[in-house]
Amino acid sequence: MNITFLGLGVMGYPMAGHLQAKSFSVTVYNRTTAKAEAWKKQHGGDFKPTVAEAVAGADVVMMCVGNDRDLAEVGRAAIGAMKPHTILVDHTTASADIARQLYAEAKIKNIAFIDAPVSGGQMGAEKGQLTVMCGGDVADFTIAQPVMDSYAKAVTLMGASGAGQLTKMVNQICIAGLVQALSEGLAFAEKAGLDGNAVLDVISKGAAQSWQMENRGKTMLKREFSFGFAVDWMRKDLGICLDEARRNGAKLPLTAVIDSFYGEVQAAGGNRFDTSSLITRLD
Repeated sequence: MNITFLGLGVMGYPMAGHLQAKSFSVTVYNRTTAKAEAWKKQHGGDFKPTVAEAVAGADVVMMCVGNDRDLAEVGRAAIGAMKPHTILVDHTTASADIARQLYAEAKIKNIAFIDAPVSGGQMGAEKGQLTVMCGGDVADFTIAQPVMDSYAKAVTLMGASGAGQLTKMVNQICIAGLVQALSEGLAFAEKAGLDGNAVLDVISKGAAQSWQMENRGKTMLKREFSFGFAVDWMRKDLGICLDEARRNGAKLPLTAVIDSFYGEVQAAGGNRFDTSSLITRLD
């Protein structure tokens, strides 16, 4: 099976590497050609200088870019050059609206489109342990799932086009609340004169346990924020959640407040800090 991967950021670069390691025939494209050249040198495979050239011979095209605008540009370029009866799988975290638009545009050309945002961050991508939540047609998902299994521990079809993106919104809403609660708890422990590491060791064995606590708690105590998902990207995602909530009538009061807290972190220069940097507001 010929696979093309479009977008070699912190997520796409290792994801494409896992595909090559699984013996797929992989071609990559990246706007910065030097990144694609580096990927080829490290993993093998091939790269092309344009989207159209990269997707021309592909059976399945995977994509992971930045936002709705990038997705519209790269996705439409791919759809315009892909063969009929092929599949475009998008791993970008974007709006459900752009997913549905690309699904409809692809269908006109007899191309399948699956929105498939991921959770697990850079570490999950590097370890091949991502969680993928998908929206699209069952038959197309059945073909694409074994490809996604190359870098995922769980790949699930959540419903029709857009359902993957909506599920990712739920994921981000929950993460934001967890990080804020963990920030407040750790800041409270410090003010109370407790040993923060000892507190984490105890409460992580009880009902307060979470992925955020296990993977970010101790680095938050050290004020180390160079891991994984950046504040800028979280604000982009929370903006998508809040926009969708305004459309569907969901109430997200806590999410709106935490989004503003991340805005404060950005204003203080923490744009590229990872999301656990919420604790800096409480210093």
